[in-house]
Amino acid sequence: MAALRALFIAGAGTEIGKTYVTAALTRRLRDQGRAVTALKPLASGVPAIDDPAFADSDTAILLAAQGLPVTAETVEACSPWRFSAPLAPDQAAAREGRALSLDALVAWCAARLASHPAPEDEGADGKTVLVEGVGGLMSPITADATGLDWLDRLGLPALLVTGSYLGAISHALTAIETLRAHGVPLVGVVVSESASAPTPPETVADAIARRIAAPVAVLHRGAGFPDALAGLI
Repeated sequence: MAALRALFIAGAGTEIGKTYVTAALTRRLRDQGRAVTALKPLASGVPAIDDPAFADSDTAILLAAQGLPVTAETVEACSPWRFSAPLAPDQAAAREGRALSLDALVAWCAARLASHPAPEDEGADGKTVLVEGVGGLMSPITADATGLDWLDRLGLPALLVTGSYLGAISHALTAIETLRAHGVPLVGVVVSESASAPTPPETVADAIARRIAAPVAVLHRGAGFPDALAGLI
């Protein structure tokens, strides 16, 4: 199977481990000798770069997974739209008196994708680009667009991340049905272990896997990206 040129990391909800999964996948692909660019174009709740708390931000986590230092240039190249308030991007942008346009977001992502040749075309010099979404699949990102609108416009296959919390099965299956209805190819589902979940993540994964055709795997906290899915990316 040819390596995927680009993949969108979508969430079935908010604060379920998308960045953790994206970073783990980035490290796994790099360990395989693959060149990877991981992007988090939209990021809310981000401290200033000179704030010590920035080291725990999604952007810093993705830069570390790529082996990149935190500099003004690397941060801007990974997350050009950063907002300090931990809110949906449209609300966070409004608080700062800034505008956020779906057209501009899609154009920026398209330019980054175009700047990286496909691995199957360029061999070892090609790059796989991972675009991590924000919030859940249907979370608002502008005044009139959702994360699904962003994904639709990019036309990328999706890797769906869900948690193992109570309700995660329903949230995941709803997101999967939404992706199917919009014709978005689903590469697989990662169940990211939730803290204090009532059941093991394997229970959630099994329940989802019985109902869909795409592969489903579990990512425990502190573990590497699942081999079952890494081979498909």
